[in-house]
Amino acid sequence: MLSVLFLMATTSKPRPPQRFGSVLGLKGEKLDEYKMLHAAVWPTVAGAIRSVNTRNYSGCLRQMPDGNHYLFSYLEDTRSDLAGHRRKLAANPEVKKWWSLTDPRQQPLADRKEGEWWASMQEVFHQE
Repeated sequence: MLSVLFLMATTSKPRPPQRFGSVLGLKGEKLDEYKMLHAAVWPTVAGAIRSVNTRNYSGCLRQMPDGNHYLFSYLEDTRSDLAGHRRKLAANPEVKKWWSLTDPRQQPLADRKEGEWWASMQEVFHQE
């Protein structure tokens, strides 16, 4: 029986990652501070993000024609438990400290869903 379970575990295909995009505003007067923080993300925070199976995590910044700055975040989650992963990150003392520095520089969108800080986005195209 054990050999059958081992065979099943080694021959099953890995689950493809789920992709997530989200957006929020960035306070213009805090732009340089925010970019400086992310130029040297703490290794403990990067490790915590990796520990919850988040991969290919990127953040992009754009000043829109309205003059406001917006951050776009993209990540892939290999375990399909994004809510659980967020709870685990929120309980990490180093991540809490990091968020205490980054959150005051961010401006969540007014029309985000209840309970969201970053407003979720709908994927409309993907190409491997």
